[in-house]
Amino acid sequence: MVYVGILLLPNVHFLGSVTADRPGIHINFWLVLLIGGFICALFGILIGAPTLRLKSDYLALVTLGFGEIIPQVFFNGEDFFGYNISNGTKGIVMVDPVPVGVKNLGPFDFGWKLLIFLLLAAVMVFISLRLRSGRLGRAWLAIREDELAASMMGVPLMRTKLASYAVGAFAGGLGGVAFATHVNGVYAERFNFTISIFLLAMVVLGGMGNVWGVILGAFILSWVNGNGLTAFGTFYNDKFGTSIDFASFTFLLFGLVLILMMLFKREGLIPESRLKLMLHEEELDEVEADGKERA
Repeated sequence: MVYVGILLLPNVHFLGSVTADRPGIHINFWLVLLIGGFICALFGILIGAPTLRLKSDYLALVTLGFGEIIPQVFFNGEDFFGYNISNGTKGIVMVDPVPVGVKNLGPFDFGWKLLIFLLLAAVMVFISLRLRSGRLGRAWLAIREDELAASMMGVPLMRTKLASYAVGAFAGGLGGVAFATHVNGVYAERFNFTISIFLLAMVVLGGMGNVWGVILGAFILSWVNGNGLTAFGTFYNDKFGTSIDFASFTFLLFGLVLILMMLFKREGLIPESRLKLMLHEEELDEVEADGKERA
């Protein structure tokens, strides 16, 4: 979401990203994607460096703390040491459009946006799959399964963990720029912690460690959040003559999803093979022991 510019500066254009005479810094969308990704990666490293020494509940508490601090910065960013960096609760609106080389597309403009966003998603999926099969991905898997054993085998824990923070933040930066362009603005309420819970529910439902599982979880929960609950509420209320606002129970549903998945299917809908074996190791040991006793 770096595609915002500084509202108080003179009008500046770079590589012809916009034709309208609006205040702020206007940089081409494709450059902003890279700038947003690298800035987020930098902040991921800055936040991760002092916190990765912590473990377990302490790391979770610090992460929650940062998750509460950052939204407050944007909510109160209208006067940040005399500078307006976020326009406060009003947000930064009318960001520059995505340049596609054709003007006045009319109703086809959304189609071009969709194709560009699908292309960005495909690139990130490809990078994720390649990272997973590479040296860095194998180091991440080793740390996830047994941090002590990974360190004894020569995996540099701090550097590898910081790399995961940087890569994840870079992907988040790309997504933030695309999302800001999609909603035509950057709004402070988009930085609330419930968005993090929503994303976590996608990962848990789809399957931790599996790219395709996470995509499936994202599709399911996005549909439920966008149209599914509303459509179900309309059907239910028409059928039984009630007036229940099912859309208001969105986060109750997400909470139930997290609880039920943790209780009955911790590996998710499309589990990763290694994680599935690790989570069900005790069950497999019991089955193997029973087989030996019967033999």
